[in-house]
Amino acid sequence: MLHFGLLTAILDGWNFEEAVDTAAEMGFECLEVACWPAGKAERRYAGVSHIDAERVLEDDAYADYVKNYVESKSMHISSLAFYPNALDSDVAKREAAIAHLKALIKASAKLGVGMVTTFIGRDQAKTVEENLELVKEIWPPIIALAEENNVKVAIENCPMLFGKDQWPGGQNLMCTPALFRKLFEILPSPNFGINFDPSHYVWQQMDYIRTIYEFKDKIFHIHFKDIKLYPEKLAECGVLAYPLDYMSPKIPGLGDVNWSAFVSALNDIRYNGDAVIEVEDKAFEGSREDILKSIRLSKHYLDNYIG
Repeated sequence: MLHFGLLTAILDGWNFEEAVDTAAEMGFECLEVACWPAGKAERRYAGVSHIDAERVLEDDAYADYVKNYVESKSMHISSLAFYPNALDSDVAKREAAIAHLKALIKASAKLGVGMVTTFIGRDQAKTVEENLELVKEIWPPIIALAEENNVKVAIENCPMLFGKDQWPGGQNLMCTPALFRKLFEILPSPNFGINFDPSHYVWQQMDYIRTIYEFKDKIFHIHFKDIKLYPEKLAECGVLAYPLDYMSPKIPGLGDVNWSAFVSALNDIRYNGDAVIEVEDKAFEGSREDILKSIRLSKHYLDNYIG
């Protein structure tokens, strides 16, 4: 059976110990730990850092402390999480993202985690074909480093196309089954796979159940997040509008994902990896207590299928 956990990015303002304690008190088994580099966040839910990857590499005592603290709460780290645009058209941003991603791979190995969750990126002004060529240029050394360190790299299938800032192409190429197949041909590594989030399939009108069966050997990690479509808004603006004009991320159970069917399919393929709640619901952003409520409600709902 899968191991049930939490992505810590929602706990912005909680320090490492507080984030771990909060998850432990709620009964989670694992944590996908947000590990952005220090600095100002460029978007919501990014920029959070509960583990300093560079410090892990430089400071053995700190690395041991991180491992021991999580283990002392009867949990484990499912992945070190960092979701940048590694194919950014701004070369300086691209290089900074890749440098931190490589540090995360090494830190994941040192901590005994063995997983990094991220995006593959996309130059949003280039065609799909041009971006596939960028992947061929940029990603093989990253995956080679992951192989050397026995770390899996799991790419979330979020298109990173929500509003005008990501228009027209979005900032993450690996978002559809058709592109999964192309990217697995380019990067045919056992260390390269998917961090699967069914919510992104809802507004793209794709079949998330079919993907589970087809890519069962490439699903390394799972996100539990929901999305609600608003048909009346879609009828007004159409699918070519900014996606946030007709949909909204929600906590599990308050959107349109069929969680019974989703978890059933995971059971069918004998998925025994880690699956974490990702909260990105604006309705629960009013206060720290609202954030904690969103996590509790999500866990309570999913416990019906997992617990």
